Amino acid sequence: MKHILSLVFAVFATSAALAQQDADAGLDGMIFSADEINLSDLMWIKRPLVVFADTPADPRFVEQMGYISERLDALEERDVVVITDTDPEARSDIRRELRPRGFGLVLIGKDGVIYLRKPAPWHVREIVRSIDKLPARQRELRERPAADS
Repeated sequence: MKHILSLVFAVFATSAALAQQDADAGLDGMIFSADEINLSDLMWIKRPLVVFADTPADPRFVEQMGYISERLDALEERDVVVITDTDPEARSDIRRELRPRGFGLVLIGKDGVIYLRKPAPWHVREIVRSIDKLPARQRELRERPAADS
């Protein structure tokens, strides 16, 4: 009986570890560094949410990334990919294109249009509301199969 109980415990512990790895993989699949991704590759596929700072230690950057990591599921549901750029010296293509000054939050639609620029951290609830008002998102909601509702 003790051996069976030990075996059951081992199976549950392994399952929990695998589930955590899957959750971490999802996080890695949504958050990219600016030097890892090209905005043109996301056109009509994803909505880039770009978070700029002059250093990863910027309190506004830390606060914004905390908000994002708490509600990553809401962003994933809206086809958002988060791009971070905390190195102004690297002069990434995204930084040259969007030209931030210090901290900045930029939401780009699937069509490549900049829909939101904020100089301070925003809660995901507010970002999601802005996304849900976009014409493309409204169309996605209308065209979604009834089974998803």
